[in-house]
Amino acid sequence: MGYLTKDFVKFFKELEKNNNKDWFDANRKRYETSVKKPFAQLIDEMIGRINHEAPEIAIQAKDAILRINRDIRFSPDKTPYNTHYGAIISTTGRKDKSIPGIYFRFSAKGIEIYGGAHGVDKVQLQKIRTYIANHLNQFQKAISHKDFKETFGEIMGEKHQRIPKEFQSISTKQPLIANKQFYYGTQIPAKHITDEELPETLMHYWHAGRLVKDFLIKAME
Repeated sequence: MGYLTKDFVKFFKELEKNNNKDWFDANRKRYETSVKKPFAQLIDEMIGRINHEAPEIAIQAKDAILRINRDIRFSPDKTPYNTHYGAIISTTGRKDKSIPGIYFRFSAKGIEIYGGAHGVDKVQLQKIRTYIANHLNQFQKAISHKDFKETFGEIMGEKHQRIPKEFQSISTKQPLIANKQFYYGTQIPAKHITDEELPETLMHYWHAGRLVKDFLIKAME
C-alpha cells in the first residue's frame, strides 16, 4: 500500500470546488488523516533516501512542506487555501526557496516536479553567470545529459534582454547565461499519487536533475 490514498486526490478535487473556511473546517479531520499526516510520512521517506546520497540534506518534513493556507495579503484572489500540497527538499527546505533542490507539488491533476534555481537575487545571479562563463563545458555536459534531457527537456526561465558586458560574448556560445532563473520541471499523471512505487518514481527525477542541481549549488557558493 502506498503512502497516499484515493481520498488525498478526492480531497483536492473537492477543495477546488469548495475553497472556503467553512468547508475546510468541516473536513479538517479528513485533511489531517488523508493529506497532512501521510504526506509528511512520504516526505520524510524522500528526505531519508536523498540524505543517503546527499548527507548535506538533513532537514525534516516539517522544514520542507509548504503551508496549505494561501498568502492572500497582496493577491486579488482571496480564496484561502492552495488546491495543491507541496514540499521543497534542499539543504534549507522551504526557508530559502532560492537554494537548488527538488520541489514536489501534488494536486488532483497530478504531480509537478521542479528543480534548479528560481528565486535568485542579484548576487546569486551574478555568481551563477560567472560560474557558467568559467565552466562552459561542464554546464553543457550537465544540461545535455541523456537522463536530464529525457526527463526534463531543458532549462527554463525568463531572460534579460540586456546582460552585463562581461557576459555578452559568452552569450553567443551559451545563450542560457542571459537567464534570470535556471529551473526545470515536468508533470506526471495523478495515478502515480497512490502508487506503491511512488518514492522510487520521485527518486528517478531527483537523480535526473542532480548534475544540474549540483552545478548550480557550486555556482552559488
